[in-house]
Amino acid sequence: MITYRPFRNYDPPAIVEVWNDAFAGRGASLLRTPAVVERWIASRPFFDPSAFVLAFDGDRPVGFVLSGPGSNADASAEDRQIGVTCLLAVIVDYRRKGIGSELLLRSQNYLRRNGATTLLAGAMKPHNPYTFGIYGGSDSPGFLTSDQDAAPFLEYHGYQGAGTTLVFQRRIEGPLNIADARFGVLRRKYDLQIVPKSVLGSWWQEVQFGTMEPVEFRLDDKLTGQPMAAITVWEMEGYSWRWNTPAAGILDLYVDPEARRAGLGKFLVSQLLKYLQEQFFGIVEVQITERNQPAIALFRSVGFEPVDAGRTYKVDPRYLDPLDDDDE
Repeated sequence: MITYRPFRNYDPPAIVEVWNDAFAGRGASLLRTPAVVERWIASRPFFDPSAFVLAFDGDRPVGFVLSGPGSNADASAEDRQIGVTCLLAVIVDYRRKGIGSELLLRSQNYLRRNGATTLLAGAMKPHNPYTFGIYGGSDSPGFLTSDQDAAPFLEYHGYQGAGTTLVFQRRIEGPLNIADARFGVLRRKYDLQIVPKSVLGSWWQEVQFGTMEPVEFRLDDKLTGQPMAAITVWEMEGYSWRWNTPAAGILDLYVDPEARRAGLGKFLVSQLLKYLQEQFFGIVEVQITERNQPAIALFRSVGFEPVDAGRTYKVDPRYLDPLDDDDE
Protein backbone atom coordinates (compact mmCIF):
# COMPACT_ATOMS: atom_id res chain seq x y z
CA MET A 1 0.00 0.00 0.00
CA ILE A 2 1.33 3.43 -0.96
CA THR A 3 1.29 6.01 1.81
CA TYR A 4 1.99 9.74 1.68
CA ARG A 5 3.28 12.15 4.28
CA PRO A 6 5.06 15.53 4.58
CA PHE A 7 8.81 15.93 4.82
CA ARG A 8 10.57 15.10 8.07
CA ASN A 9 14.05 16.15 9.11
CA TYR A 10 15.48 12.66 8.68
CA ASP A 11 14.20 12.30 5.08
CA PRO A 12 17.14 13.65 3.00
CA PRO A 13 18.72 10.19 2.45
CA ALA A 14 15.36 8.92 1.17
CA ILE A 15 15.04 11.94 -1.13
CA VAL A 16 18.52 11.32 -2.54
CA GLU A 17 17.60 7.68 -3.17
CA VAL A 18 14.47 8.63 -5.12
CA TRP A 19 16.20 11.51 -6.90
CA ASN A 20 19.08 9.52 -8.33
CA ASP A 21 16.69 6.83 -9.59
CA ALA A 22 14.00 9.12 -11.01
CA PHE A 23 16.20 11.92 -12.37
CA ALA A 24 18.77 10.06 -14.44
CA GLY A 25 18.73 12.44 -17.42
CA ARG A 26 21.29 15.01 -18.52
CA GLY A 27 19.57 17.95 -16.84
CA ALA A 28 19.55 16.78 -13.23
CA SER A 29 22.39 17.13 -10.80
CA LEU A 30 23.74 13.88 -9.41
CA LEU A 31 23.11 14.07 -5.66
CA ARG A 32 26.09 12.62 -3.84
CA THR A 33 25.15 13.56 -0.27
CA PRO A 34 21.93 14.31 1.69
CA ALA A 35 23.43 17.71 2.61
CA VAL A 36 22.42 18.91 -0.87
CA VAL A 37 18.76 18.77 0.21
CA GLU A 38 19.42 21.21 3.02
CA ARG A 39 21.50 23.52 0.85
CA TRP A 40 19.14 23.85 -2.11
CA ILE A 41 15.70 23.10 -0.61
CA ALA A 42 15.24 23.09 3.17
CA SER A 43 17.27 26.26 3.74
CA ARG A 44 14.84 28.44 1.78
CA PRO A 45 13.09 30.98 4.06
CA PHE A 46 9.68 29.95 2.71
CA PHE A 47 10.33 26.19 2.95
CA ASP A 48 7.32 24.39 4.38
CA PRO A 49 7.56 20.65 5.16
CA SER A 50 3.91 20.29 4.16
CA ALA A 51 4.85 21.38 0.64
CA PHE A 52 7.33 18.50 0.31
CA VAL A 53 5.30 15.28 0.17
CA LEU A 54 6.95 11.86 0.02
CA ALA A 55 5.40 8.58 -1.15
CA PHE A 56 6.32 5.25 0.45
CA ASP A 57 5.67 1.59 -0.25
CA GLY A 58 6.06 0.31 3.27
CA ASP A 59 9.42 1.70 4.35
CA ARG A 60 10.68 2.18 0.81
CA PRO A 61 10.63 5.75 -0.59
CA VAL A 62 9.19 5.70 -4.11
CA GLY A 63 8.40 9.32 -4.96
CA PHE A 64 8.02 12.92 -3.89
CA VAL A 65 6.62 16.27 -4.94
CA LEU A 66 7.94 19.72 -4.00
CA SER A 67 5.85 22.89 -4.21
CA GLY A 68 6.49 26.55 -3.49
CA PRO A 69 5.32 30.13 -4.03
CA GLY A 70 6.07 32.37 -6.97
CA SER A 71 7.80 35.72 -6.82
CA ASN A 72 6.12 39.10 -6.68
CA ALA A 73 6.57 41.65 -9.48
CA ASP A 74 9.78 43.25 -8.20
CA ALA A 75 11.26 40.03 -6.80
CA SER A 76 11.30 41.47 -3.28
CA ALA A 77 9.05 38.82 -1.71
CA GLU A 78 7.12 35.65 -2.40
CA ASP A 79 3.66 35.79 -3.96
CA ARG A 80 1.45 32.98 -2.71
CA GLN A 81 -1.25 33.73 -5.27
CA ILE A 82 1.11 31.98 -7.67
CA GLY A 83 1.86 28.37 -6.78
CA VAL A 84 4.49 26.21 -8.45
CA THR A 85 4.85 22.45 -8.55
CA CYS A 86 8.63 22.51 -8.85
CA LEU A 87 9.62 18.84 -8.81
CA LEU A 88 7.74 15.58 -9.13
CA ALA A 89 9.61 12.29 -9.01
CA VAL A 90 8.58 8.64 -9.03
CA ILE A 91 11.19 5.88 -9.22
CA VAL A 92 11.18 3.89 -12.44
CA ASP A 93 9.76 0.64 -11.01
CA TYR A 94 6.71 2.43 -9.58
CA ARG A 95 5.62 4.53 -12.53
CA ARG A 96 2.16 4.26 -14.14
CA LYS A 97 0.61 3.19 -10.86
CA GLY A 98 -1.16 6.47 -10.06
CA ILE A 99 1.52 7.70 -7.66
CA GLY A 100 2.50 10.68 -9.78
CA SER A 101 -1.13 11.73 -10.19
CA GLU A 102 -1.70 11.54 -6.44
CA LEU A 103 1.43 13.54 -5.73
CA LEU A 104 0.39 16.21 -8.24
CA LEU A 105 -3.07 16.41 -6.66
CA ARG A 106 -1.54 16.86 -3.22
CA SER A 107 0.70 19.61 -4.56
CA GLN A 108 -2.25 21.39 -6.15
CA ASN A 109 -4.32 21.14 -2.97
CA TYR A 110 -1.49 22.46 -0.82
CA LEU A 111 -0.93 25.44 -3.10
CA ARG A 112 -4.63 26.27 -3.35
CA ARG A 113 -5.12 26.03 0.40
CA ASN A 114 -2.27 28.50 0.82
CA GLY A 115 -3.79 31.10 -1.45
CA ALA A 116 -2.71 30.16 -4.98
CA THR A 117 -5.10 31.12 -7.75
CA THR A 118 -2.59 30.46 -10.54
CA LEU A 119 -1.04 27.00 -10.60
CA LEU A 120 2.17 26.39 -12.52
CA ALA A 121 4.28 23.28 -13.02
CA GLY A 122 7.97 23.64 -13.74
CA ALA A 123 10.08 26.27 -11.99
CA MET A 124 11.11 29.02 -14.42
CA LYS A 125 12.23 32.57 -13.69
CA PRO A 126 10.73 34.56 -12.11
CA HIS A 127 8.65 31.84 -10.45
CA ASN A 128 11.38 29.43 -9.39
CA PRO A 129 11.26 28.91 -5.61
CA TYR A 130 13.25 25.68 -5.96
CA THR A 131 15.29 23.61 -8.47
CA PHE A 132 18.12 26.09 -9.14
CA GLY A 133 21.41 24.33 -8.50
CA ILE A 134 20.07 20.79 -8.72
CA TYR A 135 17.65 20.48 -11.66
CA GLY A 136 17.53 22.12 -15.06
CA GLY A 137 21.17 23.11 -15.51
CA SER A 138 22.64 26.59 -15.41
CA ASP A 139 19.34 28.25 -14.46
CA SER A 140 15.68 27.34 -13.90
CA PRO A 141 14.15 26.35 -17.28
CA GLY A 142 11.03 24.52 -16.07
CA PHE A 143 10.64 20.82 -16.84
CA LEU A 144 13.16 19.72 -19.46
CA THR A 145 11.95 18.16 -22.70
CA SER A 146 14.71 15.56 -22.31
CA ASP A 147 12.63 14.26 -19.38
CA GLN A 148 10.22 12.79 -21.88
CA ASP A 149 7.50 11.73 -19.43
CA ALA A 150 6.94 15.23 -18.06
CA ALA A 151 5.01 16.89 -20.91
CA PRO A 152 2.47 14.11 -21.60
CA PHE A 153 1.87 13.64 -17.87
CA LEU A 154 1.19 17.31 -17.27
CA GLU A 155 -0.90 17.73 -20.41
CA TYR A 156 -3.04 14.75 -19.35
CA HIS A 157 -3.75 16.60 -16.11
CA GLY A 158 -4.81 19.80 -17.84
CA TYR A 159 -1.57 21.77 -17.97
CA GLN A 160 -0.65 23.81 -21.03
CA GLY A 161 2.72 25.24 -22.02
CA ALA A 162 3.21 28.78 -20.69
CA GLY A 163 6.84 29.54 -21.58
CA THR A 164 9.88 27.93 -23.17
CA THR A 165 13.57 28.30 -22.41
CA LEU A 166 16.27 26.99 -24.73
CA VAL A 167 19.40 25.33 -23.31
CA PHE A 168 22.71 25.85 -25.11
CA GLN A 169 26.13 24.39 -24.37
CA ARG A 170 29.65 24.84 -25.68
CA ARG A 171 32.44 22.35 -25.13
CA ILE A 172 35.78 24.07 -24.59
CA GLU A 173 38.33 21.28 -24.37
CA GLY A 174 39.57 22.00 -27.89
CA PRO A 175 40.51 25.17 -29.81
CA LEU A 176 37.99 28.00 -29.37
CA ASN A 177 38.44 29.59 -32.80
CA ILE A 178 36.41 32.74 -32.15
CA ALA A 179 37.49 35.51 -34.49
CA ASP A 180 36.06 38.98 -35.08
CA ALA A 181 37.70 41.95 -36.74
CA ARG A 182 36.37 44.23 -33.98
CA PHE A 183 38.23 42.48 -31.18
CA GLY A 184 41.51 44.35 -31.65
CA VAL A 185 39.85 47.74 -31.10
CA LEU A 186 37.89 46.42 -28.14
CA ARG A 187 41.03 45.09 -26.43
CA ARG A 188 42.58 48.55 -26.61
CA LYS A 189 39.44 50.24 -25.29
CA TYR A 190 38.34 47.97 -22.44
CA ASP A 191 39.88 46.23 -19.43
CA LEU A 192 38.66 42.78 -18.38
CA GLN A 193 37.89 42.53 -14.66
CA ILE A 194 37.15 39.24 -12.86
CA VAL A 195 35.59 39.83 -9.45
CA PRO A 196 33.33 38.00 -6.96
CA LYS A 197 29.67 38.85 -7.47
CA SER A 198 28.95 40.06 -3.94
CA VAL A 199 25.58 41.72 -4.72
CA LEU A 200 23.21 39.50 -6.64
CA GLY A 201 20.34 41.93 -7.13
CA SER A 202 16.92 41.16 -5.72
CA TRP A 203 15.92 39.35 -2.54
CA TRP A 204 14.57 36.53 -4.69
CA GLN A 205 17.94 36.07 -6.39
CA GLU A 206 19.72 36.06 -3.05
CA VAL A 207 17.41 33.27 -1.91
CA GLN A 208 18.00 31.23 -5.08
CA PHE A 209 21.76 31.44 -4.99
CA GLY A 210 22.13 30.88 -1.25
CA THR A 211 25.74 30.16 -0.32
CA MET A 212 26.83 29.96 -3.96
CA GLU A 213 29.61 32.38 -4.92
CA PRO A 214 29.22 33.44 -8.57
CA VAL A 215 31.90 35.39 -10.39
CA GLU A 216 31.42 38.47 -12.55
CA PHE A 217 33.43 39.04 -15.73
CA ARG A 218 33.27 42.72 -16.56
CA LEU A 219 34.55 45.02 -19.29
CA ASP A 220 35.45 48.50 -17.98
CA ASP A 221 36.05 51.48 -20.22
CA LYS A 222 39.76 52.36 -19.85
CA LEU A 223 39.09 56.11 -20.08
CA THR A 224 36.09 56.44 -17.75
CA GLY A 225 36.39 53.32 -15.60
CA GLN A 226 32.69 52.65 -16.22
CA PRO A 227 31.57 49.03 -16.59
CA MET A 228 30.08 48.62 -20.06
CA ALA A 229 29.37 44.87 -20.15
CA ALA A 230 29.17 42.11 -17.56
CA ILE A 231 28.47 38.41 -17.39
CA THR A 232 27.86 36.30 -14.27
CA VAL A 233 29.07 32.70 -14.03
CA TRP A 234 28.86 29.91 -11.45
CA GLU A 235 30.50 26.51 -11.08
CA MET A 236 27.97 23.74 -11.71
CA GLU A 237 29.48 21.22 -9.34
CA GLY A 238 26.61 18.72 -9.20
CA TYR A 239 26.27 18.68 -12.96
CA SER A 240 30.00 18.18 -13.38
CA TRP A 241 29.57 14.77 -11.76
CA ARG A 242 26.73 13.99 -14.17
CA TRP A 243 28.59 15.15 -17.29
CA ASN A 244 32.02 13.84 -16.25
CA THR A 245 33.71 17.17 -16.84
CA PRO A 246 33.89 20.47 -14.92
CA ALA A 247 30.99 22.70 -15.97
CA ALA A 248 30.22 26.39 -15.65
CA GLY A 249 26.86 28.11 -16.03
CA ILE A 250 26.16 31.59 -17.35
CA LEU A 251 23.46 33.36 -15.36
CA ASP A 252 23.14 36.66 -17.19
CA LEU A 253 24.79 38.90 -19.74
CA TYR A 254 24.46 42.68 -19.77
CA VAL A 255 25.77 45.19 -22.31
CA ASP A 256 25.26 48.91 -21.81
CA PRO A 257 22.70 50.14 -24.38
CA GLU A 258 25.15 52.76 -25.66
CA ALA A 259 27.74 50.07 -26.42
CA ARG A 260 25.55 47.53 -28.17
CA ARG A 261 26.00 46.35 -31.77
CA ALA A 262 29.75 46.91 -31.51
CA GLY A 263 30.75 43.31 -30.72
CA LEU A 264 31.18 43.93 -26.98
CA GLY A 265 28.98 41.03 -25.89
CA LYS A 266 30.73 38.63 -28.25
CA PHE A 267 34.13 39.85 -27.11
CA LEU A 268 33.22 39.40 -23.44
CA VAL A 269 31.89 35.87 -23.98
CA SER A 270 35.06 34.96 -25.92
CA GLN A 271 37.21 36.19 -23.02
CA LEU A 272 35.09 34.24 -20.57
CA LEU A 273 35.46 31.02 -22.57
CA LYS A 274 39.22 31.52 -22.82
CA TYR A 275 39.50 31.98 -19.06
CA LEU A 276 37.33 28.97 -18.26
CA GLN A 277 39.34 26.83 -20.66
CA GLU A 278 42.53 27.86 -18.86
CA GLN A 279 40.88 26.78 -15.60
CA PHE A 280 40.21 23.33 -17.11
CA PHE A 281 36.45 23.57 -17.47
CA GLY A 282 35.00 21.35 -20.18
CA ILE A 283 31.43 22.61 -20.70
CA VAL A 284 29.77 26.01 -20.48
CA GLU A 285 25.97 26.29 -20.46
CA VAL A 286 23.58 29.18 -20.96
CA GLN A 287 19.78 29.30 -21.01
CA ILE A 288 17.83 31.78 -23.12
CA THR A 289 14.09 32.34 -23.51
CA GLU A 290 12.94 31.43 -27.00
CA ARG A 291 11.80 35.02 -27.61
CA ASN A 292 15.29 36.46 -27.09
CA GLN A 293 16.57 36.05 -30.62
CA PRO A 294 19.50 38.53 -30.29
CA ALA A 295 20.95 36.55 -27.36
CA ILE A 296 20.45 33.27 -29.24
CA ALA A 297 22.30 34.69 -32.25
CA LEU A 298 25.14 35.95 -30.05
CA PHE A 299 25.80 32.64 -28.33
CA ARG A 300 25.47 30.67 -31.56
CA SER A 301 28.12 32.96 -33.07
CA VAL A 302 30.64 31.82 -30.44
CA GLY A 303 29.94 28.12 -30.87
CA PHE A 304 27.08 27.33 -28.48
CA GLU A 305 24.69 24.64 -29.68
CA PRO A 306 21.17 23.70 -28.48
CA VAL A 307 21.10 20.61 -26.27
CA ASP A 308 17.70 20.78 -24.57
CA ALA A 309 14.72 22.98 -23.78
CA GLY A 310 12.58 23.61 -20.72
CA ARG A 311 8.94 24.52 -20.32
CA THR A 312 6.73 25.83 -17.59
CA TYR A 313 3.07 24.87 -17.64
CA LYS A 314 -0.15 26.44 -16.38
CA VAL A 315 -3.16 24.39 -15.41
CA ASP A 316 -6.56 24.93 -16.98
CA PRO A 317 -8.82 25.60 -13.95
CA ARG A 318 -11.50 23.38 -15.47
CA TYR A 319 -9.32 20.40 -14.57
CA LEU A 320 -9.34 21.28 -10.87
CA ASP A 321 -11.90 19.71 -8.57
CA PRO A 322 -13.45 21.77 -5.77
CA LEU A 323 -11.51 21.64 -2.52
CA ASP A 324 -13.21 20.08 0.48
CA ASP A 325 -12.27 19.37 4.08
CA ASP A 326 -10.87 15.95 3.20
CA ASP A 327 -8.33 17.30 0.67
CA GLU A 328 -5.24 17.19 2.88
